[in-house]
Amino acid sequence: MPAPKNTFKARLKAGGSQIGLWLGLAEATTTELAAGAGFDWLVIDGEHGPNALRDVVDQLRAIRGTSHPVVRVPDDNRAVIKQMLDLGAQTLLIPMIESGAQAAEAVRSMRYPPDGVRGVGAALARASRYNAIADYLDTANDEVCLLLQVESRAGIAALDDILILGGVDGVFIGPADLAADMGYRGKPGQSEVQKVVMDALRRIRKAGKAAGILTSDRTLARKYLDMGVEFLAVGSDVGVLSSGLTALRAEF
Repeated sequence: MPAPKNTFKARLKAGGSQIGLWLGLAEATTTELAAGAGFDWLVIDGEHGPNALRDVVDQLRAIRGTSHPVVRVPDDNRAVIKQMLDLGAQTLLIPMIESGAQAAEAVRSMRYPPDGVRGVGAALARASRYNAIADYLDTANDEVCLLLQVESRAGIAALDDILILGGVDGVFIGPADLAADMGYRGKPGQSEVQKVVMDALRRIRKAGKAAGILTSDRTLARKYLDMGVEFLAVGSDVGVLSSGLTALRAEF
């Protein structure tokens, strides 16, 4: 029996847009509600959200069989990447990628030898259903999906070096950090920022990689969809809950 099919990765290759939501509350019940809403993919945020290992595995279980879970790790730490893969996450989003060399190391961290350097401990891992998937070691490399986050001027400058790498399935543009790095902190919708964002998204798609981004701005979201962005997150659990509660209280 092989590793589970990564349907998110397959759809990225097939084309078309997948709609996602960010999860920052580190709460399995909230995650279960979001998964039931029908989003194609959900990001369990381990960079800015308070998600430890057990929080992540609880949310992976809550999502199972509905949306596709994407885990954003805190950084490109090889040990953390290994742990998230062993927990059963097949798709990882790695933030703050700023060079081709850094991206290449991320690719190596995702894959078992001889293609990479992922540590072999599948017999103890949820990913292999605790060794019940007999062919896991031989098939896991084909089903992992690596999304790299470019969100600085250095990352934009290195984009071509990142895009030529095999093993990179998609590149996600982080508009908030990019805006701050460009001198427009808190203003990702600024025209100068969006010019860079749109150019980067086009370059990613032209290189044959999937392009992704997060925005809660409905107008920008429609623009990204119109240009064919393959994975688009349109909000967060924090934002939806906060705005919903504020609107309900204001009504009364």
